[in-house]
Amino acid sequence: MNRPYEHGLHEVADGVHAWIQPDGTWGYSNAGLVVGSGASVLVDTLFDLSLTRTMLDAMTRYTATSPIRSLVNTHANGDHCYGNQLVAGPGVEVIASETAAREIDEVPPSLMAAMVAGAGDDEVGRFVHHAFGRFDFEGIDQPPVTTTFSGAHRLSTGGRTVELIEVGPAHTGGDVIAWLPHERVVFTGDIAFIGGTPIMWSGPVGNWIAACDRIDALQPEVVVPGHGPITDVAGLREVADYLRFVRDGLARRHEAAMSADDAIRDLDAEINGTRFAAWTDRERLFATAPVIWSELDPTFVRPDILAVFAALAADYARRR
Repeated sequence: MNRPYEHGLHEVADGVHAWIQPDGTWGYSNAGLVVGSGASVLVDTLFDLSLTRTMLDAMTRYTATSPIRSLVNTHANGDHCYGNQLVAGPGVEVIASETAAREIDEVPPSLMAAMVAGAGDDEVGRFVHHAFGRFDFEGIDQPPVTTTFSGAHRLSTGGRTVELIEVGPAHTGGDVIAWLPHERVVFTGDIAFIGGTPIMWSGPVGNWIAACDRIDALQPEVVVPGHGPITDVAGLREVADYLRFVRDGLARRHEAAMSADDAIRDLDAEINGTRFAAWTDRERLFATAPVIWSELDPTFVRPDILAVFAALAADYARRR
């Protein structure tokens, strides 16, 4: 799409805005504002309070007369919800899927603050500083989700219709998209990473591919991804193609009796000859691939989060 990939608020349809944060790498997520008559819907907040304040300040030209009455969190990752306290309060409904509402408390901001503060100058510490050291996790207090749903939920706010559709588990356990059927705009959360390598914390991979296909079937004219530039269904299909590439590549290597570690490294080398090689954050394969391998081999024990970060850090260091 011929839309500028620039930081700030972009109107993507009449009264529908995307907040875009280049370059979409670790922590730099997107959000959305749907402005109705006297009330608005906010789709996601950002990774820390400063980033979220900047966004909310830029939105005041609309929210001064149409204040935010509904806040939707597309999933539980902090870069999409750690700014909630600046929006939540009397008269504001905070909405998430039932699963996302449970997951929000699993990685509290205090844990992220401690991880960054405790990161040393070893390989893992340098990666933690690279991915998260630019954000301030102090002083964040996560307010409760006030409305949960499973499957689907329709919002009618200020004359605007926003359909919330649960498509997880995929990227996380409780992924939700926000679909505006009249404007043909969809906010995908992290079902779509554009120009950046997707990362799968939950899976199964088939659900994520199905989520992309489900969005495609809606025939949106504008796709606002969780990370990266505004796109259309062509960008979304690239995400699905990557996931199929990884799934099928690992399946072939599993059938050839390769070990998980060897298969992942071999697949990573194969990516060098593909269109996915230029995507940012290539190390994320080393988090996604074990999730898929566990689907192929029920006896495989998925690495814990410390081991995942060690693998991410080692691949990031290798590419520098």
